Amino acid sequence: MVEEGSTLVRRMEICVAEAEKRSGKNAVNMQETFTVYLIETRPMDAVAEGRNPAPDSLWRRYSEFELLRNYLLVTYPYIVVPPLPEKRAEFVWHKLSADNMDPDFVERRRIGLENFLLRVASHPVLSNDKILHHFLTEHGWKEVVYETGFQAKVLCGTSISLFVQGNAYTYFQCSQSRVADRLYGVYKVHGNYGRVFSEWSAIEKEMGDGLQSAGHHMDAYAASIDDILEEEEHYADQLKEYLFYAEALRAVCRKHELTQFELEMASQDLISKKQQHEELATGIVRTFSFKGMTNKLFGQEAPEQREARIKLLEELIAEGEDTVKEKTVECEEHVERAWVDMQRFKEQKDKDLREALINYAVMQISMCKKGIQMWSNAKECFLKM
Repeated sequence: MVEEGSTLVRRMEICVAEAEKRSGKNAVNMQETFTVYLIETRPMDAVAEGRNPAPDSLWRRYSEFELLRNYLLVTYPYIVVPPLPEKRAEFVWHKLSADNMDPDFVERRRIGLENFLLRVASHPVLSNDKILHHFLTEHGWKEVVYETGFQAKVLCGTSISLFVQGNAYTYFQCSQSRVADRLYGVYKVHGNYGRVFSEWSAIEKEMGDGLQSAGHHMDAYAASIDDILEEEEHYADQLKEYLFYAEALRAVCRKHELTQFELEMASQDLISKKQQHEELATGIVRTFSFKGMTNKLFGQEAPEQREARIKLLEELIAEGEDTVKEKTVECEEHVERAWVDMQRFKEQKDKDLREALINYAVMQISMCKKGIQMWSNAKECFLKM
């Protein structure tokens, strides 16, 4: 493992500065509209020395971020690779658009992509990968990543983009939806109060000023719901990031399962070869086989053929023993490395989720205090009537 002090985030300032909508032709020569993101990097030593050089910058599409992550998943199967933000708006509240080109959604995704790069750049192993450095600094990085041949290493029968949020993610979305809908409804009820008080004030003489002032407080309170829902979405994105981490955790486990399966198959094949060698050497067939039945019907094979088969089996047994040793070492190394990275991930998860949940609780307390203050102001207006 590389020392934490040498991670890329300590050597380079990284940010996804802005997003831009563009149009162009895709691989099948059809016109499409897409979003690109500006990545800016600057050496940390220059910043520390008081110099402020212009950052190096380049544009990347979301699909390029996906390609980078797929490469990391395949190249480092024992690492819990950070997830990407949602490519499409899977769930939105009132006043938030489901359009993937909507500026608010694009901004949320920009923040998520920057968070992805910072997490990778702060990882003790991933941050020192040369392909990551090419992604951040070189325009022709795709040729370099394809030259690694990582695509040929993709696990058979597994998809790189396995989403395993399942019931937990669905329940999370439904809970958010219900809470947000109720919250939105409560605030809009206060907006109705404000409209009623304002209209009421027009037909009252002595109570008119008090009703109008109370109506203004109600309107201001109702209008604050949009900012509150945006803040809710911010904390929801932090929680959803760890739901998406489930895919990376499963990828690590699937690699272990595959390696263990290959070890077991190699062991079974070795046992079978040794049994065949013993049967040929002793002439005693311990299990039924069509070869043994054929020998009984048509006679034994020639000594030269038998010796050749024994020699071939000895070579195959030697190769099988080497394969079993290799798979055993591979399996043990994967478990050891994965355990280290999962412990690192657990510490990160506990810290991040604790901070996010505390901040969310503080936000809810602040929201309730504002509601109390609004009704206190309305009470003062009523008392003055």
